[in-house]
Amino acid sequence: MQEKEELFAFIERAERNVLEGKELERAELIRLLAIDPDSEACDRLGQAGRRVASRVTGDRAYLWGAMGVDYKACPMNCDFCSLGEAWGIVEPDRERDFSETEIIENVRDYAENKVRWIVLRTTEFYSLEVLSELIGKIRRAVPGRYEIGLNVGEFDLEKANSLYRAGVDFVYHSLRLREGRDTRFRPDERLKTLRAVKDSPLKLVFLVEPIGIEHSNEEIADICLCAIEHQAIVTGGMARVPVPGTPLGVHPQITENRLAQIIAVTRLAGGSRVPDICVHPATPKAMCFGANVAVVETGSIPRDSCCLPKEKWNQFDAKTAGEWFEQAGYTLYAGPEMQ
Repeated sequence: MQEKEELFAFIERAERNVLEGKELERAELIRLLAIDPDSEACDRLGQAGRRVASRVTGDRAYLWGAMGVDYKACPMNCDFCSLGEAWGIVEPDRERDFSETEIIENVRDYAENKVRWIVLRTTEFYSLEVLSELIGKIRRAVPGRYEIGLNVGEFDLEKANSLYRAGVDFVYHSLRLREGRDTRFRPDERLKTLRAVKDSPLKLVFLVEPIGIEHSNEEIADICLCAIEHQAIVTGGMARVPVPGTPLGVHPQITENRLAQIIAVTRLAGGSRVPDICVHPATPKAMCFGANVAVVETGSIPRDSCCLPKEKWNQFDAKTAGEWFEQAGYTLYAGPEMQ
């Protein structure tokens, strides 16, 4: 009983420190991540995360809309990704690039459904020049105050500045969990791109991902702190979704309670420095634990073997997200000043 009360007191102190503008230490994050996800203490942690979210965000929620614009086998062969060429999930006769018309239609759909951040996601070697031209066409075809971004391969500061001049607002990029071990990427190259974004006018979105049962609390804490160090405007947690046929597809997905716990910890870690916390795949519990951003996605899906020209992955759309946010006490906004 004494140990339980000490843990409750630790959670209360962590929340109080965050609300006073203090940064949590790595050891504190690890201790919070070590709490049993199915325990009363974890519920206390989630309540703390939600209170911090209310203070930091004013109970404003936002949507993230992703579109995978090329359904292609990728030679980088990340162990969790369905698009890995070596896994043979993407059959040659099914490969495709989405047309400009299809991409613009999906962007318009997102913009009309209160999506704040719209991101075009590609495989590693998709042309950044083509994307730069496409951004201008999207801006002309789809008016609105949405923010548009890219989730692409590696690039340097010169290219980051060029993307900004082309109309890109933000970049999704991360140092993935077990980068260089479960991926064929060099961690130092991923970090170079993160530094390029930090040193440019581009904003950074960086989630802790792809979180699986194989990852330690220390690994999760380190990636969370890496996102904060690189001045991400949005962080949070993304679960690894097991895709049959990939090397990591044999390992189960983390539980809803564990993902919600990680969301609460990233909420406390980010404090006022990272005001918006995203969960993917979204769950009502994660929202109740502090997530105020949810992802709707279409097109090429690295978490699945499917390619969806118009449908939303897992049938999770803007309407559903809005209902879940409302149930969790948030109000959905299209942007910082727009309801």
